[in-house]
Amino acid sequence: MPRLDVEKTIEELSLGEKVALTAGIDFWHTASVPRLNIPTLRMSDGPNGVRGTRFFNGVPAACFPCATALGATWDTELLHEIGQLMGEESIAKGSHIILGPTINTQRSPLGGRGFESFAEDGMLSGLLAGYISKGIQEKGVAATLKHFVCNDQEHQRMAVDSIVTQRALREIYLLPFQLAMRICRTACVMTAYNKVNGTHVSQNKEIITDILRKEWGWDGLVMSDWFGTYSTSDAINAGLDLEMPGKTRWRGTALAHAVSSNEVAEFVMDERVRNVLNLVNFVDDLNIPENAPEKALNRPQDQALLRRAAAESVVLMKNEENILPLKKEKSILVIGPNSKVAAYCGGGSASLDAYYTVTPFEGVSAQSKGEVRFSQGVYSHKDLPLLGPLLKTADGKTGFSFKVYNEHPSESNRELIEELHLVSSSGFLMDYVNPKIKSITYYVDMEGLFTPEEDGIYDFGVTVVGTGQLFIDGELVVDNTKNQRQGSAFFGTATVEEKGSKELKAGQTYKVLFQFGTAPTSDLDTRGVVIFGPGGFRFGASRRVGQEELISNAVKLASEAEQVVIFAGLTSEWETEGYDRDHMDLPPGSDEMISRVLDVNPNASWSSRAALLHAWFGGNECGNGIADVLYGDVNPSGKLPITFPVRLQDNPSY
Repeated sequence: MPRLDVEKTIEELSLGEKVALTAGIDFWHTASVPRLNIPTLRMSDGPNGVRGTRFFNGVPAACFPCATALGATWDTELLHEIGQLMGEESIAKGSHIILGPTINTQRSPLGGRGFESFAEDGMLSGLLAGYISKGIQEKGVAATLKHFVCNDQEHQRMAVDSIVTQRALREIYLLPFQLAMRICRTACVMTAYNKVNGTHVSQNKEIITDILRKEWGWDGLVMSDWFGTYSTSDAINAGLDLEMPGKTRWRGTALAHAVSSNEVAEFVMDERVRNVLNLVNFVDDLNIPENAPEKALNRPQDQALLRRAAAESVVLMKNEENILPLKKEKSILVIGPNSKVAAYCGGGSASLDAYYTVTPFEGVSAQSKGEVRFSQGVYSHKDLPLLGPLLKTADGKTGFSFKVYNEHPSESNRELIEELHLVSSSGFLMDYVNPKIKSITYYVDMEGLFTPEEDGIYDFGVTVVGTGQLFIDGELVVDNTKNQRQGSAFFGTATVEEKGSKELKAGQTYKVLFQFGTAPTSDLDTRGVVIFGPGGFRFGASRRVGQEELISNAVKLASEAEQVVIFAGLTSEWETEGYDRDHMDLPPGSDEMISRVLDVNPNASWSSRAALLHAWFGGNECGNGIADVLYGDVNPSGKLPITFPVRLQDNPSY
C-alpha cells in the first residue's frame, strides 16, 4: 500500500472519519478508512513477549526474561538483540505495534508490576529501554514507552494521585523516558492510569504537550492505557491522540459534538489525526495485511538468545565458601516449590502462552552426570495448582474438553456451539468469539478424567469472573455461584478461590466436570473494576499434605546428599498486574524449610550460609539459564538493578 500523503488525507477526511481514527475499534486494532487507503493497525502486549491478539487459546510466543532480569545484565548490546527478536515476533503475530517497553520506577518492593520495569535508576532504565526500542524499530515495528508517568503502584491505580515535586518528576520519573527517546525516537507513548499532581495523565496538558512534545520535541503518537481515558474534550485538548481500547467510551458522537460546539478546535482534531496517520506511515514497510494470521517462530537461534539472556541476568549474591560452581559428576538433591515450576513471567499484561518452558529441575537434570533427586520442601502456591495438565480426555490426550452452550446446564435439549481441546485450566475469555453465541451470557462445560497417583484427601479450588461449579463423579465439590467475594485474579475482577475437598484413591479414574457461566451470571459487586467481556475461569487441585511432612522429607534427603540446591521464591500468582503485595515475605513455610535443610547440609544456598544466587522471571529458558550458572558454564555477571531492603520499613516509600 502506498504511503499516505498526510496533509492531503487530512483535508479529505470527514469529521466523522477523523473522530473514528482517534479511538480503537476493538481491544487490539485501530480504525481504518478504506476509501482513503488508511488501514487498521494491530498492537500487542509486549513487556516480555509478543502475545498476539488473544488471551484465550492464543498462538504461543517467545517469552523473554522480564525487564528487571534484563536490567540485571546492564548490557545494551544484548537488549538491542532482544529488541530485534521482539520485532520479528511482532511481525509473526501480524502486529504493527508492541506495547512496551515498560520503564516505570520501582519505588517499593511490593509493586505488583515491578518486574515489568528495568531498574530503579533512571539512567540504567532509560539506556536499556532505548536500546531494546531501537532493536524493535529497526525491524519496522513501532515501540511504545509506558506508562507515562509515575505509574508505580497497582493499588487504586486509576484513582491514585502521585504528588511529586518538579525536581523529582524530572530527575527520577521522566528521566528514563527522556533518555530512551534520545537513543531511539520511539513511535508511541502510552499514558499512565494515575493522576500526577491532581490531573490524570491522559488529560494532563503539562505532561503530554508542554514537556513531551514542546520541551523534548517528540512527535509520535500518544495512546491511553486500556480504559485509561477519563474525558472527551480535556483528553483531546491535552494531547491524547488515541483512546484504547475500542469500542470508544469518550469519543464517537461525544467528540464530534465537542468539535461542532468548539470545545475542541478543528486544528486540534487535525493534530491528533496527523499523529495517527504518521504512525500508519511509520509501519507501512511491514506490509502486514489486515486480519493477518498469527504465527509462531521458535527458531533455534532464538532459543539460544533467550538462554543467554536468562543466564546473564542471574546475580551471584554470596559464595564465600566456594560452593559454586557445582560439580556435574556428583549427585544432587533439588529441593523447593520452584524446582519443577518454570517461573518464566509475571502476571497480567506480561503473561503469555510460551512456546515451551524449562524448569530449574529440568535444567539441572540435563547437565548433571550424577543422580538427580527431588523433594518438594513446601508448597508455595497462592491458589491451588492448575488441574488441567493433570487431566486426560476420553481419547487419552492431556487436558480436557471445552464445550460451549447458549443454554444453562439445567435446560434440556442444549445445543453444542463449539468444542475445543484445552490443557490450561485458566482461561480469560475476553477475546473468545463464536458467531453462534447469542449474547455475552453463555455457559461452558469442561470435562476431563483425573487419575491420582497417591491416595489422600484432594483439595479443589475454583476462581471465576462469572459462576462455576466443580463436580467429581457427579458429586458437587466446589460451588462458586453464591455469596461470592471479590479477589485479585483477572485484573481484580474475579472472586476469591472457593475450595472443597474429596478423598480419592490412587489409580482410580474420576470424571471431572466444571460448569462455568460467564460474567453476567454473577452477582459479585465489582464496582471500581472493568469487567473484560465474558469473564474468566480457573480451577485447580492438590493432594493435601502437611507442611511438616514435606519439610521433614526434604531434611532427611538433604542429610544424605552430596550437593543440595534449593529453588524458592515467587511466581506470577504473587507478582502480577492488578494488585500490590502486602509484605516482602517468601511464600509460607519457605524460610523454615530452608533453615532446617541448612541445619543438616550447609552446602545449600541461603543468605546467612553457603551460596546464594538471585534469578528473576527468566522466560522460556529460565531453567537452563540458571543451570548454566550453577554448573559454571556461564560466569554470573548480573548486577542488581534495584535495591533489596532488609525490612519494608527501610524502603524510602514506606
